[in-house]
Amino acid sequence: MSHKTNCSKEEEALLLEKCQEAKRHSYSPYSHFPVGAALLTKEGKLYTGCNVENAAYPTSLCAERTAIVKAVSEGHREFKAIAISSNLTDSFISPCGGCRQMMAEFSLDMTVYMTKADGSFQTTTVDELLPFAFTPVRMKENRLDGPSQQGAS
Repeated sequence: MSHKTNCSKEEEALLLEKCQEAKRHSYSPYSHFPVGAALLTKEGKLYTGCNVENAAYPTSLCAERTAIVKAVSEGHREFKAIAISSNLTDSFISPCGGCRQMMAEFSLDMTVYMTKADGSFQTTTVDELLPFAFTPVRMKENRLDGPSQQGAS
């Protein structure tokens, strides 16, 4: 699954370091599964996030979505790469379905670094993680109830 990334070696090293640091801020008293993420915008700005759990489970927030929300709230919409860390030792951390969909909202070609606790990593893209993603472009396609059908009898 590893492929050529769109990041320099320096950017890659920074993403991998910062996602590990972000994991340390995790608030995960229920799952005891800390996750950290580091997101790089196309402009080169870095945002980090960690998972934040809640006793009302559906209101919890994953690390990836935390980083994306922070970046979007600061005006960024174009992302180059995201790195994710956890304490998994036997497999690479992979984003959940909700996080995949959130990433697809902004960039199908974003590089995703999935790490293990030992620092090893595997790369992929959002498009590879979520084929046939429902994206903003799909919202604009012709639909039965869309503008192209108005006035038709």
